[in-house]
Amino acid sequence: MSAQDIIRSIEAEYYKKETPEIYVGDTVRVGVIIQEGNKERTQPYEGTVIAKRNGGISATITVRRIFQGIGVERVFLVHSPRIESIKVIRRGRVRRAKLYYLRDRVGKATRVKQRFDRKL
Repeated sequence: MSAQDIIRSIEAEYYKKETPEIYVGDTVRVGVIIQEGNKERTQPYEGTVIAKRNGGISATITVRRIFQGIGVERVFLVHSPRIESIKVIRRGRVRRAKLYYLRDRVGKATRVKQRFDRKL
């Protein structure tokens, strides 16, 4: 058994089974577990997926939202134990792999066209 096989078998334990198909341009609601003192709660973070990195266990999505007139981006590890849930709210129709151009847009120009699929 090679070293890569050992690493894969260890990583397999930490993969999340219930992850939806996430595409760039989708609007998602990510439930993040926040720890305050000795209490834990789930805080929703809703925004548009502007980038996606597929790296097996280290796969990430970058979610952008506008908060009090300022653009806020967060990078989430998809398989992290701190992520409780990821829910796709609406599908976006885009022609790019990365939507970094949305950073320069303001107001209604940041909207992404909706993609209508049978599954959602």
